[in-house]
Amino acid sequence: MSPMLSTETILFASVCYLGALFAIAYYGDKRADAGRSIISNPYVYTLSLAVYCTAWTFYGSVGRAVRSGPEFLAIYIGPTLMAALGWVVMRKILRISRIHRIASIADFIASRYGKSVALGGVVAVIAVLGVVPYISLQLKAISVSFLLLSHYSEGAVAVGFGSLFFLKDTAFYVAVLLAVFAVLFGTRKPKVTERHEGLVAAIALESVVKLVAFLAIGFFVTYGLHDGVADLFSHAEHRPDLRDLFTLDMSAGASADWTVHVLLSMLAIVLLPRQFQMAVVENVDEAHLKKAMWLFPLYLLAINLFVLPVALSGMIQFGGQAVDADTFVLRLPLVYGRHALALLVFVGGMSAATGMVIVETIALSTMISNNLVMPLLLHIPALRLGRHSDLGAWLVAVRHAAILLTVLLGYIYFRQTAEYYPLVAIGLVSFAAAAQFAPALLGGIFWKGGTKAGALSGLIAGFLVWLYTLVLPTMTDAGLLSSGFIREGPFGLHWLRPFHLFGLTGLDTISHGVFWSLLINTGAYIGVSLFSEQSVLEKNQAILFVDVFHFSQKAEDSAIWRGTARVPDLTSLLERFLGKARTQEALDAYVQKHHADRNRPLTADPGFVTHVEKVLTEVIGSASARVMVASVVTEESFGIEAVMDIVDETRQVIIHSHELEKATADLKAANERLQELDRLKDEFISTVTHELRTPLTAIQSIAEILREYPDTDKKEQGEFLEIMINEIHRLARLINQVLDFQKIEAGRMAWQVTALDLGGVIRHAVTATRQLVAEKDLRLTVALPEHTPEISGDRDQLVQVMVNLISNAVKFCDPHTGRIHIAMVHQDNILTVSVRDNGVGISEDAQSLIFEQFTQVSSAGRGRPQGSGLGLAITKRIVAFHGGTISVRSAPEQGTVFTVALPVDRTGGMH
Repeated sequence: MSPMLSTETILFASVCYLGALFAIAYYGDKRADAGRSIISNPYVYTLSLAVYCTAWTFYGSVGRAVRSGPEFLAIYIGPTLMAALGWVVMRKILRISRIHRIASIADFIASRYGKSVALGGVVAVIAVLGVVPYISLQLKAISVSFLLLSHYSEGAVAVGFGSLFFLKDTAFYVAVLLAVFAVLFGTRKPKVTERHEGLVAAIALESVVKLVAFLAIGFFVTYGLHDGVADLFSHAEHRPDLRDLFTLDMSAGASADWTVHVLLSMLAIVLLPRQFQMAVVENVDEAHLKKAMWLFPLYLLAINLFVLPVALSGMIQFGGQAVDADTFVLRLPLVYGRHALALLVFVGGMSAATGMVIVETIALSTMISNNLVMPLLLHIPALRLGRHSDLGAWLVAVRHAAILLTVLLGYIYFRQTAEYYPLVAIGLVSFAAAAQFAPALLGGIFWKGGTKAGALSGLIAGFLVWLYTLVLPTMTDAGLLSSGFIREGPFGLHWLRPFHLFGLTGLDTISHGVFWSLLINTGAYIGVSLFSEQSVLEKNQAILFVDVFHFSQKAEDSAIWRGTARVPDLTSLLERFLGKARTQEALDAYVQKHHADRNRPLTADPGFVTHVEKVLTEVIGSASARVMVASVVTEESFGIEAVMDIVDETRQVIIHSHELEKATADLKAANERLQELDRLKDEFISTVTHELRTPLTAIQSIAEILREYPDTDKKEQGEFLEIMINEIHRLARLINQVLDFQKIEAGRMAWQVTALDLGGVIRHAVTATRQLVAEKDLRLTVALPEHTPEISGDRDQLVQVMVNLISNAVKFCDPHTGRIHIAMVHQDNILTVSVRDNGVGISEDAQSLIFEQFTQVSSAGRGRPQGSGLGLAITKRIVAFHGGTISVRSAPEQGTVFTVALPVDRTGGMH
């Protein structure tokens, strides 16, 4: 059968696509150099996180669904759950990494445990060995898809090591191209914490391409080959093998496997080197995490939307044939002659694979150079590394070599073992390796008691178990180990069989290895930490990591260093790695931030030494930076008391700073309150003056009339006198209100507390206000219980409360149609009195003001009512004296209800 697509066409499409990636990466870097970032938004950040979706997702999810049904979702449920925890876990990791200039997961763990060289090296080794199988998975996917698309048999993939076999191997050339891309856009500068904006832009583009490609094949299968989802699913009703795609195994072992896979993927989204690189190192703004917390799960949902339809269609099409389910995505369009779609799917799968390899190799190259090569070379005295004049260029070369080495290891693993296993199986092995970082990293950011010895013990123990239970067995199929190793265990010891360690059965191989490796890792980490001592630096780092949000501002200036150092020596050290221009930028940043004198003294202060160390950390990692700085300074011993003094001092500064901020806010609020009271006082004086003038003017006018016309008839004189008496009473009430308010405020009110009947108080107030009610022709009703318990209180003042509330209701009710209803209930040892009216009501804004002193609320069309505006203020204070509360419920044109609640039993007395 002739090829459906020529090799030239496939290569041309591949080269064009890779060229587009080079172009967008180049453009992104140029824009970054010009200060116009194209990645500084949460959408690009989210798409960069989608580097999680590799060839495993693009091809392997369908294969996993065919073999295990809905269990394939576990790998995507985990990241979704972790996204929900993003603000708790990822935000903390982001903040710590920004403050401590961390550039890799190895540097993160090493920095947390006293900037340990050994610990960083162990993490780097585990990362490299753990991720190499994952890189081989991507190379396998590209190679197989290329051979399938160009109509080679699948057997062509399984080529043994011949003399020049690699010159005809697609995977070899792909590996070379990816290594070149990583070198060009990932390791051009020695400062590894500087964001690779071009790289991130290219990865974001790849995430779009692979999503579009998978959705395209999904729509083609669902609506091109079949009549929609319902038609596809109807086939499953008649075939048991298809029904298995929708059946979740609920046995104990299967449930345990599902749980382990969810846990693995939760950890992988944080701990895989490429995820740490994209989520943490390349993060532009911590706030982008908020949107990514829901956008990323949405992306995972979209790219898995058609997994089951494609799996169903593939099983229907290829049922009974020896066809690898991992290739269904590419085979289906080929079978039906959709060459363009098949080419798009190939490019989508290549996007998924290349993005992972590029980012992973960059992340690993940083760890290899900073945590393996640099520490090793620094401990070889003969090299005199500290005296080299251009270490930056040399360091970049080391990273280039590390990228080439990593890709080469991935290629070798692919040729030796990866072709014997499905994509998902290989990926889960790498997930299990990354999970070994969990106890040290997560424990390190939430538990101050974790020690370097504990972290080192846990990592080594967990890694050895992972190697024994998950990696060594893969070598049996490749013929590198005897199959008896799996069946009988080493030396015939059955309890050491790698798939049934210590006799544990019922789990799949991945879950079994994860269970034992994480159990032993966590146990060693906690156990050794509890029985080992932390160094001074470890204690300091533990506090700064665990309490990072308390020390976010001050941690950048923390200087756990004491000794003698010369500024020229430190400057020279920086120049060896950064060059003169970048060194000057770093020193200028320190001068500007700390307002230091540019004519610095020859002897460096601790802050300057710490700054130099942190700048070097961005280049060679925290552990190596500490070694390099120590080579040019004379450091004094530093006791734990001194460390705790610094930490306590920092904590006190932060506490005092917060207290000062709070005091400033309180003073500002108090000042605003005083200004408001001053305004209300002026308004009160104006109101009282007006209210006093009105009755006085009326009295004066009538008195003058009577003086000018003494012979006025008796009836008219009587009417004038009646008006004068009413105005005098009004004037007396106003004066009494002002005096009462002043007495209450000053605490000089003479309260006459006795036992009293609240119902009698209400009836007295109703009688006192009967004339007011009658003048406006209002209807007032009262509903009181026959028997109520007595309360302790000042009868006259409580009568005044009721009079004020009734008078207030009268003011705002319309004549003739107004209704006022007073009710009292006794419940839960509380007497509650309500005064309801059907008046104009009170707006919601005004309800918060009516109990304030000097305040009157006007209503539309009625203006400001008569009175001083003190009635309700006095009422509230009288009620409060009796241990009660007063509240209002109202709405414009809906009437008003004032409610007074008074306790029956006052054991504490009046106050």
